[in-house]
Amino acid sequence: MRLSSALLAIPLLSAVNALHFYFESNEKRCFMEELPSDTIVEGHYKAFIWDEPANLWKMDPEIGIHVAVEELSSGHVVVNTRGPPEGRFTFTSHEPGDHNICLHSNITGGWLTNQHIKLYLDINVGSARPDSQADNTHVTTLSSKIRELNTKVADIQREQRYMREVEATFRDASESTNSRAVWWSLLQIAVLIGAAIWQMRYLKVYFEDKKLR
Repeated sequence: MRLSSALLAIPLLSAVNALHFYFESNEKRCFMEELPSDTIVEGHYKAFIWDEPANLWKMDPEIGIHVAVEELSSGHVVVNTRGPPEGRFTFTSHEPGDHNICLHSNITGGWLTNQHIKLYLDINVGSARPDSQADNTHVTTLSSKIRELNTKVADIQREQRYMREVEATFRDASESTNSRAVWWSLLQIAVLIGAAIWQMRYLKVYFEDKKLR
């Protein structure tokens, strides 16, 4: 049977892989995908059948697509389902290594009744399954960092309050010093004025006595 064995391994290197291929209704197409453990894989397929009288590809709701995924290292079948001509499948790899992804149609018949099928396939290799323990550790680490930041903020606020108190004390001392300097200047001016008045009166009396003599 043509292409009855697995197709040459096609490594799906990018995160999202899109391809289309042709096969007969009695054939099976398989793809090899190397995956790490606990990795989510999503696939989307769309099948068209060749309509000879209309000379075009069309989607026939009677077509069913069978999808099977097997872990080659353990022989465990993680997906074994049949869906409509357009559908999705999802699985999570349990063991690291090669995974065999096979697709074929539900149309059967003899050599003369084979149908030509075109199938579009998108495979999205997602990230590893979330690790709850790692997430909890991450949350705990974030909580500790937040507590440290709160402590630092509180220290900064205390330091700012202390600086405001120091500034208030310095301002009060400066105002007090300026006030004393002003009063001292006024006192000096008053003394000078008093001394000048006393000297003027003394000189006036001195000259008047001198005239009388």
